[in-house]
Amino acid sequence: MEEQQHENQLNIELSEEIAEGVFSNLAIITHSNTEFVLDFIRIMPGVPKAKVKSRIILTPEHAKRLLQAMQDNLDKYEAQHGRIKTQDEPPGFPMNFGGPTAQA
Repeated sequence: MEEQQHENQLNIELSEEIAEGVFSNLAIITHSNTEFVLDFIRIMPGVPKAKVKSRIILTPEHAKRLLQAMQDNLDKYEAQHGRIKTQDEPPGFPMNFGGPTAQA
């Protein structure tokens, strides 16, 4: 039985550089019939240009799993720390970058 448990384990390596993370205060989500693309961007006040800091490409199935995992974690966070307040105002810049988009 113990051997079977070891077979189902996955060792995940996290390098020091990746462990530091990347700060993002805007996400642009686009999709095609075969993939979802999540671009994570850092916008700095007073700077007219912003750079994509990270891009994640997912299959539609994995995008849905990510959505479910995020919802589960948000529910747990709010149960512990209270409801997260969001602003309903749209951002003060155009959000149409060509193709179907959404903001997160």
